[in-house]
Amino acid sequence: MPQLGFSVYQIPLADTAEAVYQAIKIGYRLIDTAISYGNEVQTGQGIQRAIAEGLVQREELFITTKLFIQQMGEEKATQAIQQSLINMNLDYLDLYLIHQPYGDIYGAWRALAAAQEKGLVKSIGLSNFDSAKLIEFVKMNEVAQPQVNQIEVNPWNQQQEAVSYHKMCDVQMEAWAPFAEGRHELFTNETLAGIGRKYNKTVGQVVLRWLMQRGIIALAKSVNPERMAENFAIFDFELSAEDLALIAQLDQKESAFFDHHDPERVKWFMERL
Repeated sequence: MPQLGFSVYQIPLADTAEAVYQAIKIGYRLIDTAISYGNEVQTGQGIQRAIAEGLVQREELFITTKLFIQQMGEEKATQAIQQSLINMNLDYLDLYLIHQPYGDIYGAWRALAAAQEKGLVKSIGLSNFDSAKLIEFVKMNEVAQPQVNQIEVNPWNQQQEAVSYHKMCDVQMEAWAPFAEGRHELFTNETLAGIGRKYNKTVGQVVLRWLMQRGIIALAKSVNPERMAENFAIFDFELSAEDLALIAQLDQKESAFFDHHDPERVKWFMERL
């Protein structure tokens, strides 16, 4: 699994296929989408164009999508996996995740495990499972081991304790919203900007490199090819222990978005059904 991926979350439908194509052209090999994003079809179009033009072979790509609450349960999840493959015109997916920790997640997991056995999905995992829920899931299910958990990780919500629990469960952490969508003025933060000046790098590059050095897979998003290339240029420098310590001081230990345990937030998710 590549250490750096390209996310299509919130990219307009009209721009998605081109954005995916440009990302692959720049060098991204991990492409991340989800049923709830509504752009699996367009994501697949970008992928198929890149393959057709000889930019990449299918085996070089790592394609992820996610099962949303509406598709929980074994039967619905089985159908959703097939639909995702149709949507993206693919024979298999590299990673399929349960997107939210709500509903019949164990029934859905049986469907994911069955798809993995059939070769329709290479790897299976979770998303937005906090450490307690992750431990419960790993200990309670007897079907298959989750291989990835995609959660919010950024300088404001560093998930320091979660790292050890994921290692204990042998589950790879993957970060969504590594830039916190710019919240709390992330891109002008003087600590991050100062570190960037040391290496002639941007704040975004510093954040992505910070995640990589922590062993966390990161997902970056942009529709601008120049910004895509900028985000991808993080393999030619290394943050010092001093840099990492400075970034650690930025941790607010709370989501920059919402709490999955907030009753109002859970109510919002359920009403989307």
